[in-house]
Amino acid sequence: MGILDLFTTKTPEIGQQVDVAASLAPFEVSSLLAAYDSGTFVTAAQALTVPSVARARGIITSTIGTLPKEVYIKSNGQHVDANRCINQPDRRVAGSVVYSFLAFDIWYYGVGYGVVNELYADGRIQDWTRVPFEWVSPQYNTTLTEIIGYTINGKPAPLSGVGSVIAFQGLDEGFGSRAGRTVNAAVWLEKAALNYAKNPVPATVLKSNGTNLTAERIRSLINSWSKSRQDNSTAFLNADVNLEVLGFDPASLQLAESRQYVALEIARHAGIPAYFLSAETTSMTYSNALSERKGLLDFSLRPILTAIEQRLSFADFVPAGQVVRFSLDDFLRGSALERAQVYEILNRIGAMSVAQIQEEEDLINNGN
Repeated sequence: MGILDLFTTKTPEIGQQVDVAASLAPFEVSSLLAAYDSGTFVTAAQALTVPSVARARGIITSTIGTLPKEVYIKSNGQHVDANRCINQPDRRVAGSVVYSFLAFDIWYYGVGYGVVNELYADGRIQDWTRVPFEWVSPQYNTTLTEIIGYTINGKPAPLSGVGSVIAFQGLDEGFGSRAGRTVNAAVWLEKAALNYAKNPVPATVLKSNGTNLTAERIRSLINSWSKSRQDNSTAFLNADVNLEVLGFDPASLQLAESRQYVALEIARHAGIPAYFLSAETTSMTYSNALSERKGLLDFSLRPILTAIEQRLSFADFVPAGQVVRFSLDDFLRGSALERAQVYEILNRIGAMSVAQIQEEEDLINNGN
């Protein structure tokens, strides 16, 4: 099961101490509690039945999960080798899986959680894994303004060291709380579409024009009518029975238009350009497709990337003075012509050598 299983803990050989403040910090939760109490929260299982939500989730989380992470010295920008746990947190699972699920928790719930598996001798984290949001419960102080601990599946987690919780705080209350009403509307529209797919004609009533029929006779008549409609679209009624139509057909309800409108609203809630959810029709070229990708980064991915980057830059992951950043070079990579023009300028002003350009473009011949 890997990412969804509780890990097996390994007790460190030497007593370790980590900065407890990295996991426990003052945090105002009143806005979150208000969102949950308002009745607008929608569970992830419900929300992901809506195609627009599933599409938004796939784009956001899979993109973040596949981005490499690099470590730099903050003072001079020099690149240093990252510990394994930065790009592959859990030695048993691909790093992209861990970060994809973690990104989903931050995006949907407003916070994601990890748990420490192993520590280095200096107390920094050597191995950790993502813990499903539903497993973790924060413990608050009496004024609900500070997190003082966590439980995992009802059991108190250590405040530091192996088994302690790593909290990745998001920058907002989460899609599940923010978009609850819109997603609820989308869920009901999907159910309505399913109902009309099963029963493509409006609801009908068979009304007797004669004497009252027995319950057994009514059931027989309805069953016979339903079976005949499945086998044959043509029907015949004698003078004893009338057919009455109730409700509206999908066209009258503007079901397709309503679903398209809700998809657009979901894109707005998710902070994702509507083009990515096919919620609006645009004429895309290569140039404005790159612009849309930058819009996706700035308005949808950036808050989650920042939440992960800054938490990984804490002292329990990297030494003081070092920071973790996602590498966006490939994601924002321009066309071959655009790159060539940039390289030509950089080479002319002495900012890049030919060898550096070849290395950037994987053009160096290693003799293989």
